[in-house]
Amino acid sequence: MGLLLKALLGALVVVLIGILSKTRSYYIAGLLPLFPTFALIAHYIVGSERGVQALRTTLIFGMWAIIPYFIYLLSLWYFVGITRLPVALGSGVLCWCVAAAVLISLWAKFQG
Repeated sequence: MGLLLKALLGALVVVLIGILSKTRSYYIAGLLPLFPTFALIAHYIVGSERGVQALRTTLIFGMWAIIPYFIYLLSLWYFVGITRLPVALGSGVLCWCVAAAVLISLWAKFQG
């Protein structure tokens, strides 16, 4: 049942993004992916299974995780100006992956 609820929450966010992208306030569709749908699930699971201290560590890491998302947005902003949308999106995801790998490596180095 929990898995079905999680899938429905994700589907709801996708539907809302689709609806908002067709309105005059289409830019709000860029805010919805930042709604903490999956973060709520992750934080509940970590907090209930690993305890408050592990949740606090996860929250600190989540704050640092904003950096790869910012790099994705910045790189996508750049790439949409010079290339086709699918290539720009792929390039943005690649930049996110590199930034996330660097973040994970640094986190492991300094937390371990």
